[in-house]
Amino acid sequence: MLNRRHIRVKVMQSVYAMIQSKSDDLAKEEKFLEFSISGIYDLYILMLSLFIEIRNLAEVNQEIAKKKHLATSEELNPNRKFIDNQWLQNLNNNSSLQSYIKDYKLVSWKEDNEYVRLIFDQIKKSDIYENYINSDNVLSYKQELEFINDIYTKIIAPNEKLFDYFEGKKLSWVDDIPFVNTWILKNLKKIKSDTNFSKEKLYKDEDDKKFVIDLFKKTALHHTEFNNDIDRMTPNWDTDRIAEVDFILMKMALIEFVHFPSIPTRVTINEYIEIAKDYSTVKSGFFINGVLDKLLKDYTVTNRIQKIGRGLL
Repeated sequence: MLNRRHIRVKVMQSVYAMIQSKSDDLAKEEKFLEFSISGIYDLYILMLSLFIEIRNLAEVNQEIAKKKHLATSEELNPNRKFIDNQWLQNLNNNSSLQSYIKDYKLVSWKEDNEYVRLIFDQIKKSDIYENYINSDNVLSYKQELEFINDIYTKIIAPNEKLFDYFEGKKLSWVDDIPFVNTWILKNLKKIKSDTNFSKEKLYKDEDDKKFVIDLFKKTALHHTEFNNDIDRMTPNWDTDRIAEVDFILMKMALIEFVHFPSIPTRVTINEYIEIAKDYSTVKSGFFINGVLDKLLKDYTVTNRIQKIGRGLL
C-alpha cells in the first residue's frame, strides 16, 4: 500500500504540472492526480501478472517440445518444478487477479510477449533457476517462495528493458516502479489463491486517502501565501536561482505546518528533505532543511502553528 512519502511525491508532481501548464482548473488537476495514483495499483497488478505469463510460457514450451518428431526423453518427461511452483500456482488460480485485469482493461502481456520471453530466457540462464530445477529435495513452500523472491529481486525488478517498456506505457510509472517492486516483495508471503485484488487496497486507511486530496487542494489554493515568508528566509538568493521543485516542496511543507495539525513538524521536514534528495538538486536537501528550520521557529513564535497532541512541534 502507498506510504505517505510516495503520496507526497505524487502530489508534488501534480502541483508542478499544474504550475507549468498554468492551469486553474482545480477539479481537472485533482482528477489527474487521482488517475495517476490509481495507476500505481495497475502497475502492481501487471507486475504480478507477468509471473503468470512466464509460468504459462514455460508450460507451453514444454508441451510443444513433447510433440517434436524426435523428442528426447527429457522433452517427453520434462522437469515441472518451475511450472508447479506452489506460489505461481496460487497466483495462476487467483480469479480476483484475472477479474481485475479484465475489468480495468489492462494491457495484455500476450500482446507484448517478447518481454515475457526476454524475462523467461534470463531466468532460465540464471544460477537461481538452475539450482532450483536441479534440486533433488522436495522443496517446502518457504523454499519455493524464496526462489520467487530471488528471481524477482535479481532478474525481474532490475531489468532495464522492462523499465523502458513501462515508461513507454505510462510516463508516471517511472517513479512508481521502485515503489511497486518493494511493495511486491513485501506482499509475496501474503498472496494466496483467494487473495482479493482491489484498488481499495492502495491506501492504508481512509485518512491516507483523504490526505492526498487535502494536501493537493491546500497546496494549490494557498501556496502563493508563503512566497514572502520564503523570500524573507532567503535574502541572498534570487528567486530564479531556487529550483522550482524546491519551491513546491517548501510550500507543501509549510502547508503541513499550518493546515495539518496532526502531523509532527519534524516528520514533515524530514520527509521533504528526503524527497528533495531524489527529485531536485544535490544541495536541495540542505537548502530546504535550513529554510524550513528558520520558518518553523518563526511560525512557532508567532503562533501560526497549532498542532494537536504533545511533542508534535
